[in-house]
Amino acid sequence: MKIEVRRRLIGTIPLLEVVEQTALYEKRPLIIYYHGWQTQKELVLTQGRKLAQAGFRVLLPDAANHGERKNPVSTIPSLTFWQSIQTNLFEFSLLVDFFKQMDLVDEFIGVGGVSMGGMTTCGLLTHHPEISAAACVMGSPSYLGYRELLQTSVKNRGLSLPTDYEALTSWIEAYDLMTVYPTLPKRPLFFWHGKEDEKIPYTQVAEFVDAHQDESIQFISAEERHLVRGETMTQVTDFFIQAEKSL
Repeated sequence: MKIEVRRRLIGTIPLLEVVEQTALYEKRPLIIYYHGWQTQKELVLTQGRKLAQAGFRVLLPDAANHGERKNPVSTIPSLTFWQSIQTNLFEFSLLVDFFKQMDLVDEFIGVGGVSMGGMTTCGLLTHHPEISAAACVMGSPSYLGYRELLQTSVKNRGLSLPTDYEALTSWIEAYDLMTVYPTLPKRPLFFWHGKEDEKIPYTQVAEFVDAHQDESIQFISAEERHLVRGETMTQVTDFFIQAEKSL
């Protein structure tokens, strides 16, 4: 099986489209997979290839301020981070609609991502019932909890945030999966998180899973730090294969 990797520009969004070469112009289940903070789309290409080998059309976009869209990180703590996530949320529908208009998407739409991309995934679930399944790797489903963690970290480092920081980031309340999950349609949802994660706390995912006991949620943990290994990529791929079969 030969996998085609195409560089595309959809609007102002640079991305890699990864799909079996013989299926370039055929309908395929679609997965949009997001990279992490201060990385780029090429660093999730191995995951994209694994998913494409399983029959999916995979889109790997560069987030705002990253990759081909690289900009300096603001000296205001977390401004660039939240801005990058929010831009991913803004751009999701544009990407889906583009490939639908090209008649290249069947009824399955999956989302996934690593770290910041995992947080993007959780946010998208709060507003897009058309998403069939989602995989969050090393990301937090609690935007509010992570904002609180950032505020504490900034204070401990002797830095400062705007006095109206919570108002400036008030949009995240509507995208906090921890809060709104009970009101959402249940879809296959996969979490992977390392217990020793030094960047995004394992506890935020564990608390979500404990609070929302649901057979649609699959949670895998490991004695790992903030790192994705090949085994995890295979687990993500297997999850989407099963989710697509169950549709």
